[in-house]
Parts: sequence; structure tokens; C-alpha cells
Amino acid sequence: MTSLIGMFAALHSILYLIPIGLWRSLSIYLEPLEGIILGPYAGFLAVLIGSIIARLIKPTGLWMFGVFAEPIGALACGLIVKGRWKTLLLIYAVMLGAYFIHPLGREIPLWTILDVLAAPVLIYPAARFSRRLPEADACQISFATSLIAFIGCVTDSLARIFLLIPAGLYIILGLPKSAVYMAFLAEASDSYIEDILTVVFAFTAGSSILLALRRIPGIRYPLS
Repeated sequence: MTSLIGMFAALHSILYLIPIGLWRSLSIYLEPLEGIILGPYAGFLAVLIGSIIARLIKPTGLWMFGVFAEPIGALACGLIVKGRWKTLLLIYAVMLGAYFIHPLGREIPLWTILDVLAAPVLIYPAARFSRRLPEADACQISFATSLIAFIGCVTDSLARIFLLIPAGLYIILGLPKSAVYMAFLAEASDSYIEDILTVVFAFTAGSSILLALRRIPGIRYPLS
């Protein structure tokens, strides 16, 4: 287990260092697999270590967003595979509730966070589809992995939103409310593009990796 956590942490760091032109990094494509394969706890730890190492190598003034959000994205995927959908719904209730209680959260148009609003509806179906993921056929694995990846990517986004607005990080960063409002309008399309790319990666490469793991004797995921 320790070696796998280290391996995924290293991969996470490497992918973070590769720019893709969007507001997150390639590491978001690995988050679902980290959660599915390692499970919620080991997956969370691997991503946390990887995200910290990556930002030590390539420092950024906004380091806290990734270090906070990326492990939660992997945690979400792990919780789904373990069937702990109620825990994940509670996480969503806390973060979304805090967002809509905040005055700025109520001002921002809902169309900018449609993916965040859709994800809670999909959590229970994703958990149901994922119960027999290790024994599923190729089509079922592709579908389930895509669904899990979407929720994981969106949970990553929600964690960043929670940190920015309800937790008040925009105040610490010296951002006026108007700047935050405009950022949501300008970057909503990037967020949706990242959702799509994450699902495509999970449907193709992600499902292939999970099928390949099935051929390794003694490997059953999630591992924690």
C-alpha cells in the first residue's frame, strides 16, 4: 500500500507540472483513478502528498486551492466506490449550503455552477453502478468510471469554490466581490471543458487501466 501511495503521489506531481492551458492541471485526470484504486483514505493521502510536492517544485500564490481541493476530489471517488454515498452527500450539503448562505454565492448566476448542482443527483446512481466494479464487463466499467470521474472533477471544483467564497479566501487574497463575480462568468466554460475532458479520459484510458489491473493476481480495488 505504501509503495502504491508513493507511486500515485509521484504521478500526481508530474502531471501537475505539465501545463494544459486551463485553470487546473493534468493531475485532475488522475484523481478518479487514485480514488477508485486506492480507496477514499489512501487515495486522499496520495493526492495530498502529490499536490504538496508539486507546489513545492512549482510554487504558486494560489497553492492552497489545489492542496485542499485535489485530495477531496479523490476522496469523493473513493467514497463512491466504497458505497459511502451518504458521506459524500453530507460533504456536498455542507459546502453547497455554505455557498448559498453566503451573500456572494447567491449573487453569482446558477449557470456558472450547473455541473456542481448536477453532481449530487448523480452520487447515489454512481454508487449503485460501482458496487460491482471489479467484476463488471468493459462497457459497465467505462460507464461507471466516467460517472465517478465527473463527480470527482466537480467535487474538486466545489472544494475550490468553498475555499474561495464561504471560507473567505477571496478577502484574504484582496479580491473585490466584482472580480470574483466576473471570474465565475469568464471561467465557467473552462470548468465545463475540464469536466468533459475528465470524462473522456476516464471512459477511454481510465477504464482500460482498471481492466488491466484485473489481470494482476491478488489485486482488488479499492485498496482502502
